[in-house]
Amino acid sequence: MATSLLSRLDERDRALYARWAFATTASVPRLVLWTALTHLGGVWCSVLAALLPLVAGPPAVRIVALKAGVTLLLSHVVVQVVKRRLRRERPHVRLDCRTLVRCPDKFSFPSGHATAAMSVAIIYAASFPSLALPLLLVSGLIGISRVCLGVHYPGDVFVGQGIALATGAAVLAVW
Repeated sequence: MATSLLSRLDERDRALYARWAFATTASVPRLVLWTALTHLGGVWCSVLAALLPLVAGPPAVRIVALKAGVTLLLSHVVVQVVKRRLRRERPHVRLDCRTLVRCPDKFSFPSGHATAAMSVAIIYAASFPSLALPLLLVSGLIGISRVCLGVHYPGDVFVGQGIALATGAAVLAVW
């Protein structure tokens, strides 16, 4: 029964991927926009977004930056452990299609970019409610960009964002 459920989830994930991924249909402006968004969830942008206020911000913001950095680190460890244990192939390998950006590693599940973006966003959103909507919206769009550009299935993104939310909640609960 569990195998049947996983098979159905995988089938739906692939169907959603087929509808969302651009493959070769993206216009240049659309491709530029989604590529820029996807890079916001990359390691350098995520680390800078989390920790730049630690160096340049007022004391109250420095504490938030430290929480964001810890959340980013912890969620990244979880993502890497899960990726190495489950070893889900990326869509372009499994479905024999192309990606529109370079894949950072060979495993798909869960999305590190989606996790990183949400990890930083959730801590700043919780600390600065007036910024919550734009932060969470951009974070969500970063996750969608990973599917549109062909490097992740939607389930990879949703689970990655769930890891970020759980990690952020844990950090906020103990700090």
